[in-house]
Amino acid sequence: MTHAHRPAAALTLAAALLTAACAGSSQERRDEPLPPPPPVAGEPAPNLAPTSLVSEAVLLRDAWLMPVSAEPFRGHLLIQGGRIARVSEEPIEVGDDVTVIDVAGRHVTPGLIDTHSHMGVYPSPHIAAHADGNEATSPTTPEVGSQHGFWPQDPALERALRGGITTIQVLPGSANLIGGRAITLKLHPGVSTRAMRFEGAPWGLKMACGENPKRVYGSKQRMPSTRMGNMAVWRATFQRAVEYRERLEKHRRATATWERDGADPNKKPDAPPRDLGLETLVAVLQGEILVHVHCYRADEMLQVMELAKEFGFRVRSFHHAVEAYKIRDVLAAWDVSVSTWADWWGFKIEAHDAILQNAALVHAAGGRAIIHSDDPVGVQRLNQEAAKAYHAGLRGGLELTERDALAWITRNPAWALGVEEEVGTLEEGKRADVVIWSAHPLSVYAQPQVVFVDGVREFDAARDATAEPWSDFEVDALPEEVPR
Repeated sequence: MTHAHRPAAALTLAAALLTAACAGSSQERRDEPLPPPPPVAGEPAPNLAPTSLVSEAVLLRDAWLMPVSAEPFRGHLLIQGGRIARVSEEPIEVGDDVTVIDVAGRHVTPGLIDTHSHMGVYPSPHIAAHADGNEATSPTTPEVGSQHGFWPQDPALERALRGGITTIQVLPGSANLIGGRAITLKLHPGVSTRAMRFEGAPWGLKMACGENPKRVYGSKQRMPSTRMGNMAVWRATFQRAVEYRERLEKHRRATATWERDGADPNKKPDAPPRDLGLETLVAVLQGEILVHVHCYRADEMLQVMELAKEFGFRVRSFHHAVEAYKIRDVLAAWDVSVSTWADWWGFKIEAHDAILQNAALVHAAGGRAIIHSDDPVGVQRLNQEAAKAYHAGLRGGLELTERDALAWITRNPAWALGVEEEVGTLEEGKRADVVIWSAHPLSVYAQPQVVFVDGVREFDAARDATAEPWSDFEVDALPEEVPR
């Protein structure tokens, strides 16, 4: 595996300057390639420092495959071109160009997915200078995004990978009613957030109800200071988004008419002034951005779904949602997933009515249960968190399978992030996010031995014990030649 961080734009510029210096005449200079055009306002930013990922061609032979999309079986899995090329109970013949790993019956699962992370925006070392997860200067800040506060050097990222995590959603915090855009990342080391982005994954929108926004802004003697205020600010904000969408649509129709009538440049319709926050909310209304809501109480989750119905958008997942079990039938009917913990409770009033069977009851009702972390330590043991929720459900008399529990940290979170066609199960054609475990993944003794991300062997316990860490903050010894 190699990672070559290549600042493409810088290299292009350097090449152009070298060519110019060597040119002997104006004719020669005219033959040079033209420089790239300047960026256009509104276009997505280019990836200035892409990570060159070299995936392996690998056959996992004689594995206990737990695909999640099907029942577990003894078989073989072939990785080629960063994808799962074949999954088979029958032996797979390969050439000398394919590395063969004899898994010897060990368990193999999809890479684990965390829908709720603040790694990178609240990184370690945990100091005020690194606190970039809440733009707590206004109760609604849809114009901001976690990608602009994310620090790729956070040591927690590699530690999460070593726990079998391959995909994370990094959200703004919950101080705000609307905290901004959330980004989905793959756990490849990168020098920028852009280099780690899960290409093709939709943006998320972080919203939060309940105690946090009313406490943060009520303490500043401003609205909202109550749950009434929370809902009032939300409704007013989405109303502005609806009106902004109408202005954009009016301009679109006027422009179409102008083009049809000859496109006289003196009569071109003026576009509405660009508003980045309302632009984000219009994308929410159009279903292009997926809504993730921090919300604990059942009654407030119902109110948020009523808000969504009023303004014509959908909630993709309620996060934390410790009272989801009270309305599990409604959540299942509305196809709203629940990203929750196995056993966190009681740290504030709205978290007091939690039960250990929450996720299992949501699942039993036909809903999409998800176990998330919301914690840089808990994410390292997300498999154990799923196991706790699974066994709590069994003790509560619910019918569950190990496949169900694994879905809570693979397939269901993939759906919540809008990437279920790419990751979350071991199926042919999907990205090769694959984990080989030392023991059954729902065992307290299980540890990942090898973790593939997009077919890249990002972690190998037998190889990486002395490897160079991703983050400078994990380096625990100075080189011998450096004076002490």
